[in-house]
Amino acid sequence: MRVLVTGGAGFIGAHIVSALIGRGHEPVVLDALLPTAHHGPPAPPESGFVHGDVRDTTVLSAVLHGVDAICHQAAMVGLGKDFADAPGYVSCNDLGTATLLAAAAEARVRQVVLAGSMVVYGEGRYACPRHGVVRPGPRSAADLAAGRFEPPCPRCGAELVPGLVDEDAPCDPRNVYAVTKLAQEHLTAAWARATDGRAVSLRYHNVYGPGMPRDTPYAGVASFFRSALARGEAPRVFEDGGQRRDFVHVRDVAEANVAALEAVAEREAGVLTAYNTGSGEPHTVGEMAAALATACGGPDPVVTGEFRLGDVRHITADSRRLRRDLGWSSCTGFREGMAEFARAAQRAPGAAQTAGRAARYGTAAHGG
Repeated sequence: MRVLVTGGAGFIGAHIVSALIGRGHEPVVLDALLPTAHHGPPAPPESGFVHGDVRDTTVLSAVLHGVDAICHQAAMVGLGKDFADAPGYVSCNDLGTATLLAAAAEARVRQVVLAGSMVVYGEGRYACPRHGVVRPGPRSAADLAAGRFEPPCPRCGAELVPGLVDEDAPCDPRNVYAVTKLAQEHLTAAWARATDGRAVSLRYHNVYGPGMPRDTPYAGVASFFRSALARGEAPRVFEDGGQRRDFVHVRDVAEANVAALEAVAEREAGVLTAYNTGSGEPHTVGEMAAALATACGGPDPVVTGEFRLGDVRHITADSRRLRRDLGWSSCTGFREGMAEFARAAQRAPGAAQTAGRAARYGTAAHGG
C-alpha cells in the first residue's frame, strides 16, 4: 500500500514511517519542515520525501498521485502560549485538513487515518456518589488559584471519582487546540460522507518517546520534564501533580496507525470511526515526573501549584474498542518506556523557536 504521511518527518510521523516500512508498505512523506519542529534538514528519509505544506494545492495534486491512503499527522499541537496563537492553530489544523481532504477527493483517494486527540473530550469521565456520571464545567481561575484543583459535582458539590472515557462520551473541547482537533474530525467525517470514503480518527493520549521535541512551549508535558532534566533542572509540576493522564509510547502509537491503515479499507463507507489510543495504564503527572527524574538520575520534581487555564484535571482512555476492532495493544510499559525516554535523544528546536509568535506549522507531540 502506498501511503501519504503528512508530517512524516516529525516526532510521531517518523515512527509511523518506520513502522509502515517494517510492514512492507510504501510511505511518502510530506512535511513543511518549519523550524519550530525541525533543527535543520531531517535525517535521510527512509522513503519518498516531499518538502511542502498541506495547504499548498499544487504540492498536494502532485504528491497524491498513486496514493492508496493518507495518514494525516501534520498539525500545530499543544496548548500554546495564549489566544494570539488561535489563527495559527486554525490555519494549520483546520484549513490544512480541509485543503488536504479536498485534494484527496479530487485524486479519488478514499482512505484516511487522522491523528486525533483525547483533548476533544475536555474533562474526563467523573462519577458522583449521589448523582452518578456527571460532567463538570471548566474550572475557574479563582478555584485554581486557591488550590482547589479537583472539579466538584456540578449538582451537589461533592467530591468526584475519575474514570475512563470511551469514544461515545460527549465532546467538550476546552482550548483552541482542542477545538481544532474536533473540527478536524468533523471535516474528515464530512469528507467521508461526501465521497464514500473510509476514515479513522486515532484519539491519541499523551504520546512520549525517542525523538520528542525539546525546549518548546508546544510539546507535551513529558517533553517539558525531559527538557528540564537534560538541563540539570528539576521538572516543574503544575497544580499538585495529581492530574491523571494516560502516557502511551510513540512506537505503540505508530503501530496503531499501521493497524488502522491496514483495516481502514474494511471500515464502513461514508463513516469516520474514532478510537481512543492509550496505554490503558493511567498515571498522575507527578508520578510521571518522578519516574523520569529517577531514570535520568536528575533532581526530584518540584510541585509548584501553578496552573494553566484550559488544562483539564483528569483525562484517561478506555482503548478497548481499538484492541477489539483492530487487534492492537500497547506493548511498552510505563516504567520501561520512561527509562528508555530518559536515555533517548530529543529533537532539537529550530532557530525560530524563541522568535515570538510567528505563524507555526509543526509536527510535535500530542498530549498535554
